[in-house]
Amino acid sequence: MEILNAKQLHEADTYTIVQQKITSVDLMERAAKAFVESFNPNNENIYIFCGNGNNGGDGLAIARLLSEADDLDYIEHICVFIVKTSEHASADFRTNYEKIILSENEKISITHLDDFQEITIPENATIVDGIFGSGLNRPITGFVAQYIEYLNSLPNERIAIDIPSGLYADKPIAENDIVFKADETITFHAPKLQFLFAENDQYVGELTIKDIDLTLPFPAQETPMHFVTDIHLHKRPRFAHKGTFGHALLVAGSYGKMGAATLATKACLKMGCGLVTTHIPSCGYEILQISIPEAMASIDKETKLTSGIPCSEKYSAIGIGPGIGTEETTAQALLQFFKENQKPLVLDADALNILSTHEEMWQYIPENTILTPHPKEFDRLTHNHTSSYERFLTLAKFAKERKCIVVLKGHYTCTATPNGELFFNSTGNSNMATAGSGDVLTGVILSLLAQHYSPKEAAINGVFLHGLAGDESAYDYYYTAPASNFIQHLNTRY
Repeated sequence: MEILNAKQLHEADTYTIVQQKITSVDLMERAAKAFVESFNPNNENIYIFCGNGNNGGDGLAIARLLSEADDLDYIEHICVFIVKTSEHASADFRTNYEKIILSENEKISITHLDDFQEITIPENATIVDGIFGSGLNRPITGFVAQYIEYLNSLPNERIAIDIPSGLYADKPIAENDIVFKADETITFHAPKLQFLFAENDQYVGELTIKDIDLTLPFPAQETPMHFVTDIHLHKRPRFAHKGTFGHALLVAGSYGKMGAATLATKACLKMGCGLVTTHIPSCGYEILQISIPEAMASIDKETKLTSGIPCSEKYSAIGIGPGIGTEETTAQALLQFFKENQKPLVLDADALNILSTHEEMWQYIPENTILTPHPKEFDRLTHNHTSSYERFLTLAKFAKERKCIVVLKGHYTCTATPNGELFFNSTGNSNMATAGSGDVLTGVILSLLAQHYSPKEAAINGVFLHGLAGDESAYDYYYTAPASNFIQHLNTRY
């Protein structure tokens, strides 16, 4: 699904109304119904705070629908507070206001607020924020800011409609901006860009995305940002043999870090690669052969580190980095390999750390090489960043300049391509923040690359399937899971 900026969101609403021959109030009703479908309050009293713009109109429509919902009949009272955010209410706000008045629904009460007065809200109430929407482009001030600060100070469950008031859809907030702190945000069509950065998690809370069937008027080049919720894998031919699915070379491991090599190798095999050869220092020979009999071992002449990397036409794709260390001997082996290699590459972990201190290596790295850094590794490749949004801006520029595909790992892992596309991943969870998780991802991506997926496909699909395996692992482990458990849940038949 496409991630739209604030201007595009408005244009998409307008275009949908014209193309689907509906009114703006009809579209607002559709959004309100989608919200109510996902709304599962823990409390019997609902306090909805509405501005007098369109987001407030959503809030009014939601109040009416909540009062009519049979499956929410335990809700006893819906208190609507209309916060004066503008001298003139929007037309759709007025329409929904009149609908509530005409309904004479005894469950709903309406209070108008044009200055700050402390409201007593019982602890068994859920607070719903519909004050400002995605069109907000300035900090919240005055008595409205006072209300948001007051609501944030309460222990109640807090839910935001579409976007927490005070948060911008596509630009960062300033340090002292006032923003509603939601426990959950129920948004429409796709996440807003700013939902995807760690610094805004305190405002967004749990994210629920509801489809409201928008019709988009934009050509592909105008919507370069995507939220990946589905993928498509190649059908495996019935008369295939192991050679059909490629031969991967993995360069991994060093003394004390053979776990990285075994995890990546197992993941590569589990993801469906036909043949896997793992190049390791001689200290890891028995470890690899005993723990993964399906893999072939290529043994380095050094006992504890990598001093040379085989370069052969028989390999379909090559992955380098998990646990190899950053010794200068290994760095020189990497440089020599880059000079000779023409095969598709995945670079991770120590390969990236070496690259960050050896600028001369970049000239030998093929276009569309896949890099899989975590934030600190990315900062070593570029420079230090003060926020994840700032790092995201560098990511887009870096992928274009280096002509590579960068998988920046995080809760919403973002894959950046050289042509400016950005793919945020929807799968995965915080249980995956554990040692070895990145090694498994390297093996998954390498496997797909060796199976002749394009580098872009291998990166996006690999990240999605890795996260999906982590989601499945969450059923096995309540708090966190060992990375080896992710491998068990890798699904090649998605």
